[in-house]
Amino acid sequence: MSKPKIFIAGHKGMVGSALARFLKKKDVELITKDRTELDLLNQKDVQNFFKHEKIDQVYLAAAKVGGIHANNTYPADFIYENLMIQNNVIYNAFLSGVKKLLFLGSSCIYPKNANQPMKEDELLSGKLELTNEPYAIAKITGIKICESLNRQYAKSKNIDYRSVMPTNLYGPGDSYNLMNSHVIPALIRKFHEAKINKNKKVVVWGTGAPRREFLFVDDLARACIHIMNLDYKIFNKYTKDTCSHINVGSGFDLTIKDLAKKIKKIVNFNGDIEFDSNKPDGVKRKLLESKKINDLGWKSKIGLDEGLKITYKDILKKEKFDK
Repeated sequence: MSKPKIFIAGHKGMVGSALARFLKKKDVELITKDRTELDLLNQKDVQNFFKHEKIDQVYLAAAKVGGIHANNTYPADFIYENLMIQNNVIYNAFLSGVKKLLFLGSSCIYPKNANQPMKEDELLSGKLELTNEPYAIAKITGIKICESLNRQYAKSKNIDYRSVMPTNLYGPGDSYNLMNSHVIPALIRKFHEAKINKNKKVVVWGTGAPRREFLFVDDLARACIHIMNLDYKIFNKYTKDTCSHINVGSGFDLTIKDLAKKIKKIVNFNGDIEFDSNKPDGVKRKLLESKKINDLGWKSKIGLDEGLKITYKDILKKEKFDK
């Protein structure tokens, strides 16, 4: 029997590279393409790729991502590029006969004022956070494309397209561009450069009061592979046709102030932390309800302290940060 042929879209990103590390250990044929080999924004290129490669499974980890500043500055890029990548990959996978696909979304799909912790059925129950609304709409669309294909073709075409919604991620392979990155890589870079430059303080945006949940990227990779390979009947016991996505979180949150203190200690910065309350805080709390995936047999393994240490060690191997 031939090995299953698995395509990771976005294998050079933080999530895609973690998936590749785990899948390489399994008895599969792994297919990866960088941007020079396959432009996921180009419908014809993607169509030809699926036509010729005969893929069995797809992990769709490719996306245009960024923090608050990037989402505010480039909203058109975020909605257009993410919609195009998703539409091209998901629909051409379907047309070429791919039976199993896993789409990676984001916790930003949930309404700004969603109940905490956020359950899967909070989706579309209220208004989105305006700062990343275009990105969130693209991700919601990805979920609904997968659900709609399943509803229309699951029986006749024997397809099974699933979606996972991870909380805030961090780990090796993240972006450390201060203008475009998320909170953990931005703080690690700020504290590291302050230490190198012997600065007396690090300024952190906001009051430090908001609470956030974080998940180490290797834990997400394990979750994705676990969900992809779950028996169809077991998976369907925990999902509905119109609410089939699964949250993936650590189940632990903390204030940005406490996060900054942890990173300061790990980086070994001896100066002070100053919070700029003139900068926006965003929502007060973001924590996923991850009971479904826990009940399905997955739990996070790597705690925040351990994950931050691993991440910082990975950074120290680099000669310089992203511009």
